[in-house]
Amino acid sequence: MTESRTTLRWRLTLVYGAVALAVGLLLLVLSLVLVERALSAGFVDIRGLGVRLPDGRMLTFGAFQDQLRADALARVLRQGLLALVLLGALGVAVSYYLAGRVLQPLQDITAAAQRLSAERLDARIDLAGPQDELKQLADTFDDMLGRLEAAFEAQRRFVADASHELRTPLAVMRTEVEVALADPDASADDLREAALVVRDATVRADRLVDSLLLLAQSERMQGPSVRERVELPEVGAQALAAVAGEIEERGLRVATSWGPGAALGDRGLLERLAGNLVENAVRHNVDGGWLRVDTGVVEGRARLEVSSSGGVIAPGEVAGLFEAFRRHGTARTARRGAGLGLAIVRAVAELHGGTARASARPDGGLVVTVDLPRSP
Repeated sequence: MTESRTTLRWRLTLVYGAVALAVGLLLLVLSLVLVERALSAGFVDIRGLGVRLPDGRMLTFGAFQDQLRADALARVLRQGLLALVLLGALGVAVSYYLAGRVLQPLQDITAAAQRLSAERLDARIDLAGPQDELKQLADTFDDMLGRLEAAFEAQRRFVADASHELRTPLAVMRTEVEVALADPDASADDLREAALVVRDATVRADRLVDSLLLLAQSERMQGPSVRERVELPEVGAQALAAVAGEIEERGLRVATSWGPGAALGDRGLLERLAGNLVENAVRHNVDGGWLRVDTGVVEGRARLEVSSSGGVIAPGEVAGLFEAFRRHGTARTARRGAGLGLAIVRAVAELHGGTARASARPDGGLVVTVDLPRSP
């Protein structure tokens, strides 16, 4: 990198120096022309007159004027060439200095890039000076570094959380298998019970992997691969039917308002969005609580809104619920949910050009509202 900067600096120096020499040479030629014209205009045409020199030669005034003109032009040329050499040397030195000053911000950007690594992304240029092109380039580079740092930090946190979440069901399966193998007198019922625990753990791990793949797919895609008319009341009713057993088990009261509302997008992804909203409302509810699902059209966009009772959530914690592996009021090793529900909801909504937002209810619980582009 140093060699490239030096080469570029010397190239700029040579360009600036060549321009200075060209300008100096042009001025020298112009000076010679002007001096020659001035001398020619100032001399009197007395070429026929003359004087006899002691050696007998005849020197005319015309020849004397020509000799004087030639001597004057030769003197101007010699002094001009000397000045041109000095000007060229000074121009190269000044050009080298100015090229270094001009390239200094680029060297700062290069130095900042060389200090970067996957473990250290906090380097910034913080270029001071006027708001010129180089300052804009440095500020853009700083903004890019900020986004990269946030992305890498989110990736590290996501990988750490995902490995932790996957380690929990694997640990459960390993423990159950080791206990069953260590007990030579284990009955068929004991083995069956251990097998059920292992099955539940594998189901949880399978769901977690599916959720991770769906989240990664939603965040990577630029738009839904399939666009079709999807009735939100239909996908909302399907989501409630999928958790009907759990709703009955926990004694939850369900209210619905199926207003007409059709979104334009991928049916499978929108079904997963509705399913995550309803599952989140059921699993983070309180026994004997309630939940409500509403659909309709608001301000020209199709809306799906799920509200439910539950624990009190501080307003400052609501935004964090849309991050992966964030669960309110549930331990990280809990068996119910992986903390990806609302993260997938937001990713799918944004993939369709919509929005997902949540608000905490003062007496406990959450209201999640998803607005999607309306199908014509």
